Amino acid sequence: MMTSAANERGKAFAIGVALNAAFVALEVFYGLQADSLALLADAGHNLSDVLGLVVAWAGFLVARRVPSDSHTYGWQRGSILAALANAVLLLMAVGGLAWGAIDRLVIPTPIAGVTVIWVAGAGVVVNTATALLFLRGRSEDLNIRGAFLHMAADALVSLGVMVAGVLYLWQGWLWIDPAISLVIGAVILAGTWSLLRQSLHLSLDGVPHTVTLAEVREYLAGLPGVSGVHDLHVWSLGTSEAAMTVHLNVAPELAGEDLLRTVADELRRRFGVGHVTVQLEIGSGACPSGLGEHVPVVVTGDPP
Repeated sequence: MMTSAANERGKAFAIGVALNAAFVALEVFYGLQADSLALLADAGHNLSDVLGLVVAWAGFLVARRVPSDSHTYGWQRGSILAALANAVLLLMAVGGLAWGAIDRLVIPTPIAGVTVIWVAGAGVVVNTATALLFLRGRSEDLNIRGAFLHMAADALVSLGVMVAGVLYLWQGWLWIDPAISLVIGAVILAGTWSLLRQSLHLSLDGVPHTVTLAEVREYLAGLPGVSGVHDLHVWSLGTSEAAMTVHLNVAPELAGEDLLRTVADELRRRFGVGHVTVQLEIGSGACPSGLGEHVPVVVTGDPP
């Protein structure tokens, strides 16, 4: 059963998809009427964002599936793949935008400035409202961040199209429409690169950006009675949850449930690692091959 926060995000996706799909149809109609490349490019970008929202929504729903015998961690990685797909869709949209803009720079074409301004203004409202739906969850969930960036980028694009319409009416510059499209594309590219890099990093079991491995190792090595830390691994189960495994060499009198529970609780509190597995080993020095005496107890700290 989904929590209230999960239900809220599910509704946000549904509202965002519906609003933006309707706006895409509006932009295509008036873009053709006004013969505005910037408006049509914005519609194409918005269409990619509708697809991006659908992908992010699917990733959100898949990630909430419970673990099974075939997927023991569940399907949380689906949210990482959704964020990666969103980044790729944005890059493809930027490529199409740049191609059309360059073509229009070579062969300038007049546009209906008033129509462009009003339709793009509606886009600023729709895209900003949709972005705000994902404002709260963007910092802790990369998939939600991808959806937020999509909508924030759309608001920026629509604002740029408005500026192009105003300048065209004021100065009659035929080149301003494609020129602003290129500038907008460059801004979106800069913002998308971080999303692409992080989602690709997590999909390859990279350490989440919220965790500094050196600090985790320093904390573990500083625990009373711990003489060695090895086989330390931190990775992302999904876009909002991290997991960790580690072997600790400890003194015999300290190897017990209290130490294990303290480690799991502190790692969750300090570093946001919710799924922790710790193997205690009696003695000193690293034993990555499994040599030495092991304490037959492992603790797993799952998120509450």
